[in-house]
Amino acid sequence: MRAEQLSLGLRPRPMVEAADLGVRMTQQAAPSLLRAWLPFALALVLACGCTMELAAWLPGLLLWCAKPWLDRLLLHVFARQVFGEATGFAQAWAARARAPWPQLAQLLTLGRLSLWRAYMLPVIQLEGQSGATRRRRMQVILRHQHGSAMTMQGLFSTVELLFVVALWSLGAWISPGFATFAHLRALFDDTLASQLTAYAAYALAVLFVEPFFVAAGFAMYLNRRVQLEAWDVEQDLRHAFGH
Repeated sequence: MRAEQLSLGLRPRPMVEAADLGVRMTQQAAPSLLRAWLPFALALVLACGCTMELAAWLPGLLLWCAKPWLDRLLLHVFARQVFGEATGFAQAWAARARAPWPQLAQLLTLGRLSLWRAYMLPVIQLEGQSGATRRRRMQVILRHQHGSAMTMQGLFSTVELLFVVALWSLGAWISPGFATFAHLRALFDDTLASQLTAYAAYALAVLFVEPFFVAAGFAMYLNRRVQLEAWDVEQDLRHAFGH
């Protein structure tokens, strides 16, 4: 990834502002997300949901574990977006087929427990390094940014949790006769309907929040590259001299 190839105007920002830039990137990438990411995400949600007969908690756990797979495709869309390129289903399918299995396995296991996974994902996926070289690079990108990356991830996790609770209880709140709390108690019944409601609430929250989360981490990563490599100066000079 080189500064002269980016269509995004870069400058040093506080990390909070960089995360906010990620929200704006998500809005701009909405058409590509709908075409390229949403079909895969819906297929994953349905596949995880099919395991509900085995255990009520299994679909949600599988979807939680599979988030890094969704995040890889999201980052592919956002990376193309900053180069001014839209992403269609065909490009997303090709990117899925090219995903290195060892890298994906690491993201789905120990990497899933990372406290700054969205911030580190661009290093893993986009920079093409491995082994000790990648570990050193990750240390450089993460240096003095642990708190910002953890705070961003914690905030998005909290937002996702609030969405789950709101969606899960929405039917009870708008039902007639809610004053009896019978509808609210029904949410905790051990029935297929209540289990499907809980899973649907979680799946919708993931589908809505995850693109913003990955984009915020990517924007923070780009901001760190600006700080380390003065991309903003390079861009300004190239524009000034017409290169």
